[in-house]
Amino acid sequence: MATQWPNRGTCPECGASNANVQHEDGHSYCFSCETRFNNEETQNAQIIPMSEKSSGLENGKMKGMVDSITDRMITKDTAKKFNTQVKKTGTNITHHIYQYFDTDGNHIANKVREVVGKKFWSEGNLSNAVLFGQNIFNQGGKYITVCEGEVDAMSAYELMGSKWPVVSIKNGAPSALENCKKAFDYLNKFETVVLCFDNDKQGREASKKVAQLFEPNKCKITNLELKDANEYLKTGQREKFTQAWWNSKPYTPAGIVNLADLGDSLYEEEYCETCPYPWSKLNEKTYGIRTGELVTFTSGAGMGKSSVIRELIHHVMNSTLDNIGLLCMEENTKNTAFNIMSVEANARLYIKEIREKYTREQLKGWQKKTIDSKRFYAFDHFGSVSNDEILDRVRYMAKGLDCKWVFLDHLSILISGNEEFGDERKSIDVLMTKLRSLVEETGIALLLVSHLRRPAGDRGHEDGREITLSHLRGSASIGHLSDSVIGLERNQQAEDEMEANTTTLRILKNRYTGDTGIACHLHYNKETGRMTQVDNPFMENNNEETI
Repeated sequence: MATQWPNRGTCPECGASNANVQHEDGHSYCFSCETRFNNEETQNAQIIPMSEKSSGLENGKMKGMVDSITDRMITKDTAKKFNTQVKKTGTNITHHIYQYFDTDGNHIANKVREVVGKKFWSEGNLSNAVLFGQNIFNQGGKYITVCEGEVDAMSAYELMGSKWPVVSIKNGAPSALENCKKAFDYLNKFETVVLCFDNDKQGREASKKVAQLFEPNKCKITNLELKDANEYLKTGQREKFTQAWWNSKPYTPAGIVNLADLGDSLYEEEYCETCPYPWSKLNEKTYGIRTGELVTFTSGAGMGKSSVIRELIHHVMNSTLDNIGLLCMEENTKNTAFNIMSVEANARLYIKEIREKYTREQLKGWQKKTIDSKRFYAFDHFGSVSNDEILDRVRYMAKGLDCKWVFLDHLSILISGNEEFGDERKSIDVLMTKLRSLVEETGIALLLVSHLRRPAGDRGHEDGREITLSHLRGSASIGHLSDSVIGLERNQQAEDEMEANTTTLRILKNRYTGDTGIACHLHYNKETGRMTQVDNPFMENNNEETI
């Protein structure tokens, strides 16, 4: 026959009916939530869970019971291990109560989580408390795992078979660095510290900051596919979590890699489209133009710069099927179109008087072979434009119009009207940095034209003076940030007509092969407007290399 309890009533803590038994000495005990009440006046009763260690917290703090945390799938044994309680209304859990301790093992604070409202608050002196769980794993050892929250710490502990120490920081990712600094001596007792923070931006950033506290290879970071450890527990993915934990990688600063990790990927070629230059001897030194590179052509006035750029544009058109972007700051789009057609026609169609020598049908034929291919996109501008506008147009050409090859002629005119930074050198530094970043971002080949500064002395660039990197106008950043720098030299004052109309291409920088010096000589034909490679401008009977 079952024992009868005449003084059984409703528990004022959990609300269970007929579970709270009144005893002769005045106390009562609830068999549902395992809570003891010390007097008959339940409305003012002090709640004293039977499993609670004497805490030193003031009366009136929220009390609960040790039980399984069903809303997070955490067992009663784990909750008891981590000194975590729940408060219930009936059978529903309304609050989690995470107990925090000081270095001497005294219970000095609670952190309370409201289940429905997801609100947190603390009771007692949380600032002087150690990490959550630190009081139960205080001997050091092989591994310790640090989580971002109390529930995740208990979840990770269960997922790993309750074998390895797990602790949690006190107030989420923002507190991670400060918490771990204070606990450094404790954490450093373990051979390996594994950070298992949430799979979000805050968690990843916090992991990097904390990892830098420790010596190299001591700290590892777990790469989770799900949000956190509790998600693995609730979905029953124990094996996936343990695999992710064991695959945790030692922290290394950004940009530092172990070359051994490359493996077979070492032999996988990164995608890079290459287009040869139209002149064979320049190709011998450079192996062509590659996407993802910034190439700067530099010269003084009258060195053949415009002719070289026209040849390059036409050659890229014939050598690839890619779209091409053109930003020619000193000419309108009509002139740009005629410049491209001129190379195809072997005639200087950009000069009105020469253009008028041909029929409309002839012009239409060259137009069809070039600009009507719908592969050319030019910047039609009116008046001055800011550097940011230029950068936006280049980005749009690359990403919106799928241009792989972009020509920008020229750098100096962009800077001339820009007084944002006070001086030319600073302006060039900023613009070149942005252009370099844009190349890295988009993967385009950017072919840039830059002018030279006037050299000291009587002899200028129009006299055929040899170009060096120091002659670049305005800033050394042009040379530093370019993958290749090619200078154009011509002695316009030479009495010999061949010499006066021959441009020397000198490689000043060549990051790809390192091969520099004179690459080739290009002769300008006044009749055709074309530039063709010649063996030597001073030899008789030079044979021109046609394209």
